[in-house]
Amino acid sequence: MPYSRVGRIFFCTVLCGTIASFFLALKSDGAHASDAVTTPTQREVYTESVKQHYNFRFGADQPFLPSNATTDTGQFINPKAFPTAKYCSHCHQEAHAEWRQSAHANSFRAPWYIRNTNLLTAEKGIEYTRHCEGCHNPIALVSGALTKGSPVNRKFDEDGITCSVCHSIQKVDARGTGSYVLAQPAVLVDENNQPIYGEVSDKEILANLDRHSKAVMKDFYRTSNFCAACHKAALPKQLNDYKWQRAIFLSDEWQLSSFAKQSPLPFYVKDQVSTCQTCHMTREDLTSSDSGAKNGKLASHRWLGANTVLSKFYNYDTQMEKTVAFLKAGVFNVDIFGLEKNGGRIIAPLGNDSFTVSPGDLLTATIIIQNKGIAHSHVPEQRDMYESWVEFEAKDASGHTLMHSGAIQPNGDLDPRAHSFTNRLVNTKGTINDLHQVWDNRVVAYNNTIASGRSQLVRYQFKVPADATGPLTVTAWVNYRRFDQHFMDFGMGKHYEMPVVAMSERTRIFTLGDNPPAVDPQDNKVWMRWNNYGIAMLDAQQYAESVRAFEQVATLRTDYADAFTNIAIANFQWERYEASRASLDKALALSPHNSRALYYLALVERNQGQVDEAIADLREVITKFPNSRDAHRELGFSLYQQRKYDEARAEYETLQSIDPDDLAAHYILSIVYRRLGMKEKASHEAAMFADQKDDPTASTYALEFLRKHNEVASETVPWHTHTDLAPGPAHNGTPAQ
Repeated sequence: MPYSRVGRIFFCTVLCGTIASFFLALKSDGAHASDAVTTPTQREVYTESVKQHYNFRFGADQPFLPSNATTDTGQFINPKAFPTAKYCSHCHQEAHAEWRQSAHANSFRAPWYIRNTNLLTAEKGIEYTRHCEGCHNPIALVSGALTKGSPVNRKFDEDGITCSVCHSIQKVDARGTGSYVLAQPAVLVDENNQPIYGEVSDKEILANLDRHSKAVMKDFYRTSNFCAACHKAALPKQLNDYKWQRAIFLSDEWQLSSFAKQSPLPFYVKDQVSTCQTCHMTREDLTSSDSGAKNGKLASHRWLGANTVLSKFYNYDTQMEKTVAFLKAGVFNVDIFGLEKNGGRIIAPLGNDSFTVSPGDLLTATIIIQNKGIAHSHVPEQRDMYESWVEFEAKDASGHTLMHSGAIQPNGDLDPRAHSFTNRLVNTKGTINDLHQVWDNRVVAYNNTIASGRSQLVRYQFKVPADATGPLTVTAWVNYRRFDQHFMDFGMGKHYEMPVVAMSERTRIFTLGDNPPAVDPQDNKVWMRWNNYGIAMLDAQQYAESVRAFEQVATLRTDYADAFTNIAIANFQWERYEASRASLDKALALSPHNSRALYYLALVERNQGQVDEAIADLREVITKFPNSRDAHRELGFSLYQQRKYDEARAEYETLQSIDPDDLAAHYILSIVYRRLGMKEKASHEAAMFADQKDDPTASTYALEFLRKHNEVASETVPWHTHTDLAPGPAHNGTPAQ
C-alpha cells in the first residue's frame, strides 16, 4: 500500500475519531466542566471539530465577527469548560441570588430579546447574531454555536452572562461591541500561577483563596473600562452591509462627565470619582452568606439599572423594588422654572417675584429637566425602544384639565406628541425601524436625550378658561418604562402591560389673582436655577437668552468663575469671540489656571490667529487632565496647523488610545501619516474615516420620515412649544431679564 494512502487512512481515522468524540461530548448531560474537555489538547480537538461545520462568513481568521470579542488563542472554547453559576454558588450564595435576578443572568433568554435576534437570523442569517451575542451570550459565541445547524448543546443559554464569563476576561479595549479577550475559565492557579482547568473542590479553593483570587480577579475588573467592552457598541459594515455607525456609547459619556473627573468641561464638578461600579455595584449588607464579602458587605451583583420589565416578567420582586428605588434616587431635578403670560416676558424663576394670573390668560410654562444623577445620557443605550418622557398636566380647582401632555393612550402607546428622551432610527424606506432592526438603520432622525450634567427645556402652553376655578395646579414629571408598547407587544407576541416609574416630579400652585413670592424647599438655590436654565438655553441654541441667564448667575455669585466661563461658551457658540474672551479673562482672574477657562480661551485664541498661545494653554490643560479627549483633539489640530506633524501625530494617537473611533483623529492622521511618509497607516486612517463619517445622503431618509409624522417633527427643533391650542399668531416669548 503506498505511503500516501496509508497517511490518508490514518488521518481520516484520527479525524473521524475526533469528530465522534466531539459529538459524544455535545450529547453528554454533565452539567459542570471536567478535565476531559479542558486540557489544551482537547481544546484543539474541539476547535477542529467546530471548524467542520462552522460558517466563516467574515473570514477564516475572524471567526467571531461582527463582534469584536475574541479568545486568548483564537480557538473556540468548549461550553463545558465554563463552570456554571450554580457551581459558584457553593461559596457565593448571595452573589448568585443577586445575579440570578439581574439583566446579566437573563441577557439571552428574555422572549423580547430572542424575538428580536430571530428577526436578524431570518433576514440575514444566524452568523450575523454574533454581533449581539458577543455581549448577550458570550458562551454561544466562543463555543461556535452561532452557525446554522450547530450541534452544540445550549443549556448555557439559561445563564446568559454567567460568573465564569466575566471572571475569565483577560483584556479589554475601548472599541466596545464586545471588545474583550476571553480565556478558558479557571477557578484556581497552581503554585506557578498556571491555570488549573476544570472543576476544583470547594475545600481546595477555600484552602487556597489567594490562588483562587489570582485566577478569577483582575484589577481592571474594578474599572469603567471593563464595562465599556460591552456598554459601548457600533454597527459595523459586516452587520449592515452599509457603513460603520455608532450605536451606544455609555463609556464615552461617562468619561466626558463630571463623574469621571477626566474632563475639565462639565458644567458642574463632583467631589470624587464615580465609576460604573460605584453606582451599579454598591456595597450592601449581606442577607445570606458569601465568601466574597468584606466586613459583612458585598459588591452588589444585581447591577441595578432600569430594567423593570425583566423583574415583572420573571416575578423578581426584590429586583423590582430595588430598581424602582434606583430610578427615583435623585436622578433628575424637575424645575417649573418660569411662566409667560400672553406672549410677554418670562416670569422667572418662579417663587422669587410676585405675579398675577387671570381667567383668559394664555400661559406658557417653562420646565427645566436637569440630568444631575447619571454619569451618562438619559435614556441610555437602546434609545429607539426604551421610553422615557415628560408628562405635564394643568388643572383648575374643580378638577377640569386645562392641558395634559404625555399621557398613556388606551392601547398602551405613549402620546405621540409627548416630549420624550429618545431618538428615531430610520431606514432607506423613510420609515422607522420600530422593532429594533438596527442592521437596517441609515440615519437618526433626531435625538432628544439629555447628556450627563446638562439640562433640557420643555415648554407647555395652555389657556385659563374664563370660568376657571382657582387655584390652578401645574405638575410636571419624568416617567420611564422599559420599552415602547409596540416593541413590547411584538416581543411578547401579545399585549403586555409594563410598569411606569415616575422618576421625579414637581408641582406648583398658581392662584387666580396675586401670587406673592413663595420659597419652595424643593427648589435649588436661585443661582443654580438660573444656571440650569442657561445650560438648557445653550443646548436649545438660544444664545442671547443663555448669556442673560449666566449673567444672572454671575450677579448672584460674583466669586463663581464658571459663571463667566459659561457666558464665554454661549458667546463663542454665538460667534461673538471678543465678548467670549472678555468673560474668560474674568474667569481666569477669579480662578487662575482654571482648566475649563483655559480650554475655551485656547479656542478663542486660535480663532484669532494666536496659535502659539492656544497650544500653550491646551498643554497646561492636559497636564491636569491627561485623558481629556477634547484637549488632545484641539492641541493636535493646532499643531497640525503649524505643520508640526510629529507632535500632531502624538496627540491624535493619544486621542485614539482614549477613543479609537474619534472621527477627527482618523481624518487628520490620514493626512499627517501621508506627510510623514507612512503610507500604509495613512491609507488605513483614510479608510476608517470614509467608513465612519456621516453619509451626506442619509438625511433624505430622515426628512421623508418627518414629512410623514408631523406629530414628532417639532421634536427636531431645539426651541418649540407643546400645546393643544389651535395654531395662531406666534408668541415666542421675551427672554428672562
